[in-house]
Amino acid sequence: MTKITWKPGTLLAPVPPALISCGTVDKPNVMTAAWTGIIASDPAMTYVSIRPSRFSHKLIKESGEFVINLTNLPLVNAADWCGVKSGKNVDKFKEMHLTPAPCAQIKAPQIEEAPVSLECKVKNVVNYGSHDMFLAEIVAVNVDDRYIDEEGKLWLEKAGLIAYVHGFYYTLGRKIGKFGFSVEKNPKKIKEKDFEPHISTKRPTFSSEKKKKIFSVSPKKRR
Repeated sequence: MTKITWKPGTLLAPVPPALISCGTVDKPNVMTAAWTGIIASDPAMTYVSIRPSRFSHKLIKESGEFVINLTNLPLVNAADWCGVKSGKNVDKFKEMHLTPAPCAQIKAPQIEEAPVSLECKVKNVVNYGSHDMFLAEIVAVNVDDRYIDEEGKLWLEKAGLIAYVHGFYYTLGRKIGKFGFSVEKNPKKIKEKDFEPHISTKRPTFSSEKKKKIFSVSPKKRR
């Protein structure tokens, strides 16, 4: 194997083509950003890098709030479209039939159709050349209860999440193993024939009684 060295670039993949919502429920805006990720787990910190020329940049800088909405197969068209259109010229929520829903801790809207929405409050903004990085604390997580089973476990792999790799969108492929499988007492050596195809997006179901028990705690008052 021979590797060829290129000049510095942004070849980090896969990345999430996340829908970043901002503004308010009455006047929502959304853009697509693949440059987002986790900074720390305690407190839960994240970031999103946005060009100053983007319409969302001004809205987020003024409000100090945004929501990272994970995208799945039903949202891939919206993720692509919202990445090439500007909120200056079009109502992207309306055009993509997205629903702006209230959040628990911030005024910015989440996307109701997204399987997971992370509510974020900006802590710092740092310029790194072409983009500004909005460093933010995750103050609440909203999860579609269709992916939670009777025991309260989240089956996020059932949501059909998509990834962005070098200009193309992909669905997740095969489950290889769980975290820590390589250091278990009797670790199984993964071979290609052992791969489990991950093509199903069937949602787990659970009884209404279980659902009532799991979600018996009243949510905080929405703004």
